[in-house]
Amino acid sequence: MIDIRRALINALPKGLLIDLMDRTAADALKAHEVIRDNFVLSPKRNRGAVGQLRFRVQEQSFEAVVQEYGGLILDGGVMLHTDLKIFQPFARFEAPKVGVILGFASMPEPHAIPPKNQSRAAGVTANIHLEPRLDLDGTGPRESDIFVLFLVARDRNRVGLIEEVALGVIGAKYEGYIFYESLDTFLTEFDVPPQPPLPPDDGLEGGVTVKLRQRREPYVPPEEQMPEERVEDGTKD
Repeated sequence: MIDIRRALINALPKGLLIDLMDRTAADALKAHEVIRDNFVLSPKRNRGAVGQLRFRVQEQSFEAVVQEYGGLILDGGVMLHTDLKIFQPFARFEAPKVGVILGFASMPEPHAIPPKNQSRAAGVTANIHLEPRLDLDGTGPRESDIFVLFLVARDRNRVGLIEEVALGVIGAKYEGYIFYESLDTFLTEFDVPPQPPLPPDDGLEGGVTVKLRQRREPYVPPEEQMPEERVEDGTKD
């Protein structure tokens, strides 16, 4: 089974994730300010207009940033290894073992699955090999790319702000997350120091190393010492 967290760390540069987080927050505030300063709308229409503008601006920023970090936008509007069409920018990042296809989506609230559309429904087909299945004849899908969403949830209490940014992997049936982690938590994984090496195995059970004490000379009282060994006032007896 694929270690999804490790696959993401190996494929997605830390700088990419930080820049995406910064840009989505800036775009959310910009969308709010544009509607506020240029239109007089009812509260319901205002929320709808801000939401539409926010998503389009964030999606365009996503497309620009992923390419700055070497992501390859899927060409031809077709999901890799399928004939399924996509209409959103998906960027592929190469890695030694598991490649990552990264998409963008907004969530109504943290941990909620984003609305299903044709592009995302096509994307999650790449994740079929991440779910338990019977593979009796050995012809089932093998480890390959995984489809990951860069997820953004607006702040429901503070207009123009972002409540959470996260990475999520949705199962092939689009019923729930196989992996979900806020970006603040995920980014700390890049800074975990390597584990110190284990002590050498000396052939003892459990690899325990036994160190013997250095040999000490036996104590000899002064009166039993040989005359030439005693020194008093800097002279010998």
